[in-house]
Amino acid sequence: MANHILVVDDEVGIRELLSEILSDEGYEITLAANALEAKQLRQTTRPDLVLLDIWMPEMDGITLLREWVGLGQLTMPVVMMSGHATVDTAVEATRIGAVDFLEKPITLPKLLATVEKALRKGETQYRPDLSMLQLGKGAVVSELKRRLDQVSNRLAPLLLVGEVGCGTELAARYLHQPNTPWFAPDSNNWLTDNPFEPLNECQGGIIFIQEIKNLTKTEQKGLSQLLGKLEKHHVRLICASSMTVGNLISENIIDVELITRLSQLTLSIPPLRDHAEDIPDIAAAILGRLIEAGEIPHKVLTSSALNSLRQLQWPGNLPALTNAIRTLALTTTGTDIVSEDVIKISSDFDRQQKNHFNMIGFDMPLRDARDLFEKAYFEYHIQNESGNMSRVAERVGLERTHLYRKLKQLGVKLASQRGEE
Repeated sequence: MANHILVVDDEVGIRELLSEILSDEGYEITLAANALEAKQLRQTTRPDLVLLDIWMPEMDGITLLREWVGLGQLTMPVVMMSGHATVDTAVEATRIGAVDFLEKPITLPKLLATVEKALRKGETQYRPDLSMLQLGKGAVVSELKRRLDQVSNRLAPLLLVGEVGCGTELAARYLHQPNTPWFAPDSNNWLTDNPFEPLNECQGGIIFIQEIKNLTKTEQKGLSQLLGKLEKHHVRLICASSMTVGNLISENIIDVELITRLSQLTLSIPPLRDHAEDIPDIAAAILGRLIEAGEIPHKVLTSSALNSLRQLQWPGNLPALTNAIRTLALTTTGTDIVSEDVIKISSDFDRQQKNHFNMIGFDMPLRDARDLFEKAYFEYHIQNESGNMSRVAERVGLERTHLYRKLKQLGVKLASQRGEE
């Protein structure tokens, strides 16, 4: 099947010329004379690529690009076009999400090469994920973006501190320059095996470590060794933590010297409840992303539903909101998601929370309540990892010997132990 390309340009001559050239190359072409036409077309179809002019009347290409990001509709590569754009404009477009830039007049070889490259990227790399640009436009998030912009050109390590799910990786990706390396493996074993392994491949890019409290002592040692090599290879390290620096030190989780070096620059990432005014926009973006990914049927969040979502606290932050949107889309019988639907799932959530608290019991002594919680916590992770204790140890941030000692203390029996009884 031929790739579908949407060409958006207010100059009829350029539209027709691009259409003729690309049609001759076997592509399926749709034309839009302005951003408003392109917006309408995007509501009903997802092109494989968009060639988008920057300067157009009524709404320019940059504004349209931002709208697609906000609606979760930037799930295809976009190449910007202009005859008189500044370098700053091109940089802004790539920061928002454009994959490339074509300067007019466009030569035939340059056009075809750029189109082929963008389509390849769309097939292999493009993911309909949230971005910092979808975290809202309120004062709290705007201030965070300004602070991120201030430290964007520095090579010093950066520590992002925030609750689980608040968007630390989104903030790190906001600092990632297009067409530069991004290294963020799921496992941190490389810090033990060979901490210098990613340096050559990551020159000019970013190494991101998601949760530093989970680093073992040997991984911390490897990270300390890595820190001394970063500047020479022009690599930036960004780490995230759901615990404050003070708590990491007081609870002896991270070596004091290491955390001091990691926190030379520290930024706090706000939880959703601190910028509740942005929740309707974030929810709409999540809904659009899930629809584009084919995870849910097409549904519409009504104004009443969005307002109800805004009133909730969201202790799990973005993952919790995402799960709620997915649940609403899959369980609501009509096309519209209304306030009553939100109230129902929020009641279910509150009931689950109450059951959890009742299980622990607030009348218990603190030590007993803590032990009961820790036992449930470890049993949960053991079940999730199908009994693989290496993965459990990595997930909970404990060395295996410490983990086994803790499980024995709490009376948690493993499958092998249960079989011996």
